[in-house]
Amino acid sequence: MQQYVVQKGDTLRRVAARHSLAYEQLITANPWAAQQPYLQQGQMLYLPASLRRRYVIQEQDTLDSIALTFRFRKEALVELNPGLSATHLPQGKTVVLPVSTDKHLIRLSGEYGPADLERDIGEMQRRYPAVEWSIIGRSVLGKPLYAAKIGEGPKHLHINAALHANEWITTPCLMRFLEEYSRSLAHQSPDYLQNTDEWYRNYTLWVVPMANPDGVELVQEGVTPVHPFYGRLLEWNGGREDFRRWKANVNGVDLGDQFPAHWNEEVARRGKYRPSPQDYAGTKPLSEPEAEAVYEHTLGICPIRAISLHSQGKEIYWNYRDYEPPESEKMARILGQAGGYRPVKLQGSDAGYKDWFIQHFRKPGFTVEIGYGINPLPLEDFEDLCVEVRAILSAFMTLE
Repeated sequence: MQQYVVQKGDTLRRVAARHSLAYEQLITANPWAAQQPYLQQGQMLYLPASLRRRYVIQEQDTLDSIALTFRFRKEALVELNPGLSATHLPQGKTVVLPVSTDKHLIRLSGEYGPADLERDIGEMQRRYPAVEWSIIGRSVLGKPLYAAKIGEGPKHLHINAALHANEWITTPCLMRFLEEYSRSLAHQSPDYLQNTDEWYRNYTLWVVPMANPDGVELVQEGVTPVHPFYGRLLEWNGGREDFRRWKANVNGVDLGDQFPAHWNEEVARRGKYRPSPQDYAGTKPLSEPEAEAVYEHTLGICPIRAISLHSQGKEIYWNYRDYEPPESEKMARILGQAGGYRPVKLQGSDAGYKDWFIQHFRKPGFTVEIGYGINPLPLEDFEDLCVEVRAILSAFMTLE
């Protein structure tokens, strides 16, 4: 077997995807890796040979039909199977299939972290100039907090994702929606989204795809002694080296409890007075740079409505202490019907982004809890989640 030395940022799923292996193949070759929460830089992995997919040609097959079914270029099939051609496809012959190509730029090759976001922003800037990117702030560790702007309409909308670290899958779902909007606008792929020209004329959409990049990286990669907060993070995590359930930023502050909407009451309800994996609201509202950046950005654009993407539960929260406008409940029902989610009138929660947005602007604001399960949601759910998020956000874009 080939040997591979683990590099900084590697995870089992990232290594498997990079070498065209199934996650299960990598675990079978390295059973010890399943017994530790994270790979460590310098560890040695054995990489089993990647097994080629094979296919037996059927009576009605053509090069085009095989390529379309398995998603690759028909030329690649001919290259791998000398003698094969459009006029020579012998029924019953076993052929080797090329690696499938993904029609989407935004896809998962393991966990989706800050480096993946940076890479995809660069590619989107090249492909889709209609999307303008900016940096609205920096995280505790200095990572950029990106915002995207698309549209030229007078009415502004806002969507954010990944305020909670272990809910990172909301980021690629939101990025996929932005990609599909951009592609449809460029008339390259109007397959999924309609009326994007109308959206562009009527609205200016602002997207903050990853509000907590330090926390996301912590969940996905853990910490080593070289991390500047190594000791305190282990202490706040109860001595556990596994951070996959961590929701807070690297200061141990829950960004979902950081906004100035009855913040003192939320602190008393939570009963957390020191840094923690979740539910510690900090020393004051907006004490954390990530929350402050999202707050200031929202004030600057004055949206007419907003969504904060979280996971999980397939629910949509639309109210806050009767500050919400009367149309909010009807809008939540429309969003829920679009994605198959349940609108919920939530009680006993304060200091969230949606709470502050409704209280401050008296405009419709929503928390959308995507998917079902335990956070982080499994990567295998990603494509289904993208369909649900696309439906909900498309409805959000067309609300009156």
